[in-house]
Amino acid sequence: MDTRTLPDLLSYDDLAEQGLTRHGLDRLIESGEFERIAPGLFLRAGIADDTTAAWIAVAAKKPDATLCLLTALSLHELTDEIPARSDIAIPRGTQPVTVHHAPITWHRFDTDTFGIGRGEHALPGGLSIGLYSAERTLIDLFRLRHAWGSDLALGALKRWLRERGNSPAALLTIAESFPKARPAIQQALEVLL
Repeated sequence: MDTRTLPDLLSYDDLAEQGLTRHGLDRLIESGEFERIAPGLFLRAGIADDTTAAWIAVAAKKPDATLCLLTALSLHELTDEIPARSDIAIPRGTQPVTVHHAPITWHRFDTDTFGIGRGEHALPGGLSIGLYSAERTLIDLFRLRHAWGSDLALGALKRWLRERGNSPAALLTIAESFPKARPAIQQALEVLL
């Protein structure tokens, strides 16, 4: 079998369609061509670093999972901090998934506001994972400043304000849906502007 014709991401459900048995998949794993990235999920070796492989596994198993907080802040280049773990939000009441290779901190966000500011971040193989916008990430940092500290939120807000096209009014409009965060954001904007 020419393994180059196989998709980069395989699950047990894909085996029959690809003409593979579990024994054949085990041989691909033993030979180092594929690696297990989550229970029942396998990725072609070498196409992604450990963090990206974990994000691929999460995206495949939890389509509503969304990169948030420090991870999102880093992707939006609003911090110099390098996240040691991936911060991933899921709707409150849902369960996280088991992922190999990279550490994840799961956050459960309110289902009523979960979709606000949610976009997509492209991953290898045509997949994508949810990613909160810079504005939503700022709101979450202010909303959770008791856990994350005000310095991180203020530093990110300063950087965000320096970028062309960012609108404090638009940020405050989105913050209307987060009544606990809005006063702190408004006060910070008054000081910074």
